[in-house]
Amino acid sequence: MNETTTPAATPAAASAPTTKRQRTVARPAELTGVGLHTGITTTVRVKPAEVNAGVTFVRTDLPGYVRIPATAKHRTHIARRTALKRGDAEVHTIEHLLSAACGLGYDNLEIELDGPELPGADGSARPFVQLLREAGVHDQDAPKKDIVVKEPIGISHAGASLVAMPYDGLRISYTLDYPGSTIPSMHFMIDITEERYEQEIAPARTFVLRREAEMLLAAGLGKGANQQNTVVIGDDGKLDGQTRFPDEPVRHKILDILGDLALLGAPLKAHIIAVKSGHELNVSLVQKLLEREEEALAQAADGGSVALDIREITRILPHRYPFLLVDRIVEIQGCQRAVGIKNVTMNEPFFQGHFPGQPVMPGVLLIEAAAQVTGAMLLGSREHAGKLAYLLGVDNFKFRKTVTPGDRVVIETEAVRIKERVGQARVKATVDNHVVCEGMIKFMLIDATSGGPGAGAVEG
Repeated sequence: MNETTTPAATPAAASAPTTKRQRTVARPAELTGVGLHTGITTTVRVKPAEVNAGVTFVRTDLPGYVRIPATAKHRTHIARRTALKRGDAEVHTIEHLLSAACGLGYDNLEIELDGPELPGADGSARPFVQLLREAGVHDQDAPKKDIVVKEPIGISHAGASLVAMPYDGLRISYTLDYPGSTIPSMHFMIDITEERYEQEIAPARTFVLRREAEMLLAAGLGKGANQQNTVVIGDDGKLDGQTRFPDEPVRHKILDILGDLALLGAPLKAHIIAVKSGHELNVSLVQKLLEREEEALAQAADGGSVALDIREITRILPHRYPFLLVDRIVEIQGCQRAVGIKNVTMNEPFFQGHFPGQPVMPGVLLIEAAAQVTGAMLLGSREHAGKLAYLLGVDNFKFRKTVTPGDRVVIETEAVRIKERVGQARVKATVDNHVVCEGMIKFMLIDATSGGPGAGAVEG
């Protein structure tokens, strides 16, 4: 594993297939400031995260340190900003930090904060770029996996539009044009690389019309905004005060798009063509891109079988280190059958105590691994998207052979009965074609936002 204090500036629009490794920070770093909308002072702290963990916000001021993954399914609708919600916990104005993470190529981060809104800082992503630079770079032993747009995808609403076109890299074109408005027309296009992002996009600050600013303040918003962190557009269409770019507002729009694209959970290869889009439309495109990925998976499954690598598995299952016990799905046939692989190494944390000097994989974890393969089979389908599968019970489970370091466990699961909320599957695990365990598992399907019936193995 390599660790550097500054990332190498590698173009995102490379012609060869990506061989880049996933990236996290090398060490913690923190920033304190006032939220743009709430005016509340908070401290945000970025920390290293495991491979395939993605970006997770942690509300350290709430009981239990509530964790909120930065994914589209946790996005909540709050005006003029990007926000996430899990249960009653929320995090607001996350787009500038997520934009910096996206622009610099970070995949896995844990972001702690002790309040509801991230600091507004100077209204741009530049302070968050500096924060991530201070935290350094740790390249991890796992490849990045891009979401590649293979055919045009478009979305529009009320005169605003977004189109994602095939492109070998990430290019964003934005047109800011409001006829009859005092906002001047602007256009900017950029191929996103670390260097160009840091120099040409990250410093662009948020903007507001002067008359809008008065309305926002009357509505209780913009409590942390000032002329240093917000570009004000006067009634004459001119940008008040000292600007960083003549076209600073359109560059900030591209900054916001990158922050919202981070909710994909993976780097994107596409040419994004945007006209007057905001956070709502940006996230709608993210959701449409994710739906397209699911459709491609479902179509492949309908035609026979499809494989999932670890990146795709972690987009389906909520499990993370040290409790993710499936490394690859080599076959899925709809919601009927799946085959997964668990490669067992001496580095497994459970071998420290089970048993020293004679390492054996616990039988309960073999059941867990089988349940996770079943969960990937079910939850990867559109029918069960957004749900969790909780283990209800096991029947007639028998263990035939021990599993030790170096074994490659092949796990087969076959649906016996699946209804709207409950199901049953027959599972079998083998090593070198010898059965190590087999039996039946029962599970309940619930919405991800609901409480479960207790600890489970599919969602444990």
